[in-house]
Amino acid sequence: MKKPTSSESSRQADIVPLKDGIKALLKAYRLQGKLNEVTVVSSWERIMGKAVALKTQEVYVSNRKLFVRLNSAPLKHELVMAKTRVMEIINAEIGEQVIQEVIFL
Repeated sequence: MKKPTSSESSRQADIVPLKDGIKALLKAYRLQGKLNEVTVVSSWERIMGKAVALKTQEVYVSNRKLFVRLNSAPLKHELVMAKTRVMEIINAEIGEQVIQEVIFL
């Protein structure tokens, strides 16, 4: 078995797991927040369920506020009553405090 040279062992010391490298890149370019916002929008159906997703016209995030446009007044009323719980579920799914307020339109 060949013994690693000093340049090979220093190269091995520079190896970073891909996950850590991506996290560092997102942090360096300050993209983590935007990625989390996109994840919230793309996960809306999975988080809230098919029935809610079918009555959802639009979902977007702006300034840490989640805006949801619904086409069902009864569903809107029900979700407005449970908006704190909706926000908790979404933030728990992402793993950090991404959304500070939920606004149903």
